[in-house]
Amino acid sequence: MDARQLEYFLAIVEHGGFSKAAAVLHVAQPSLSQAMANLESDLGVSLFHRLGRGVVLSEAGAELLEPSRRVLRDLNAVREKAASLSGLHGGSVEVAVMPSPGIEPLTTLIQRFTELHPSLTVSTQAAFTPAEVIALVRSGACELGLLGAASPVSAPGIDVLSVEAQPFVAVSAAGGDIQDGVPLRPEDLAGRKLIASRRGSLMRTIVDDITAAGTDTDIVAVVDHRTSILPLVMTGVGIAVLPAAWTRLARRCGAAVAPIEPTAHLHVAMISLPAHLTPAARSFLDLTRALARQRAAESRDDSS
Repeated sequence: MDARQLEYFLAIVEHGGFSKAAAVLHVAQPSLSQAMANLESDLGVSLFHRLGRGVVLSEAGAELLEPSRRVLRDLNAVREKAASLSGLHGGSVEVAVMPSPGIEPLTTLIQRFTELHPSLTVSTQAAFTPAEVIALVRSGACELGLLGAASPVSAPGIDVLSVEAQPFVAVSAAGGDIQDGVPLRPEDLAGRKLIASRRGSLMRTIVDDITAAGTDTDIVAVVDHRTSILPLVMTGVGIAVLPAAWTRLARRCGAAVAPIEPTAHLHVAMISLPAHLTPAARSFLDLTRALARQRAAESRDDSS
């Protein structure tokens, strides 16, 4: 077995078949097929079920996905370490990220990380639920995962670092009924036109609680992509209820942001597997830990 065979194996899985993987890898398909046959012979198991011209990952193949990704990541870590010792730098850290934490604290984390390690790259992969983030980390597709949930997250075999709890705010176009920085209660949004995400998110739950009061509050737009919400707000379509992560960006765009009191909180956490982190990922996790301590201190100061 060698690293090349594992790279081929993962490429076949990620690209959905031998022909597409061969094209991406720039190798002849017969060579790719032979490499997989040799790997299966070495391991003593079939990695794929051949169905006509296609393939389906076998149960054994599925079990070997995570270890294969770890092996290749560890080999890359060795190469990166050797490169740094020879005066060269490079490499990346992969982070699965949900939309709102992807605004903040991810922005601050990437800013600090790239200042500390200008030759390293942060590569993010979109996920839309805590379960998706956990699955990406558990499978080895990403080393780290930044998520937000209605309550603190726990998952077997996963290390969870609590970063902060973000309150929710109301965001509207400047000149509207909301005064920037002036707290309001959920019932103050009664009768307004609201922009919401699809059901299942904490954001949508808060909006549904407002509309359930039966006070002529209308949901005028339901969007899957959170990045569409702020542009809709700025054009005057409606008011959005968003985690406080959006506050700085919204104000820079000229929007009014008002704290909602009382409100639920989005619990933001960074997750990782207990072992097999590359040096770059460990550094990113250390920065996250430092930021969590900073945010906790700021929260204590605000409440005192």
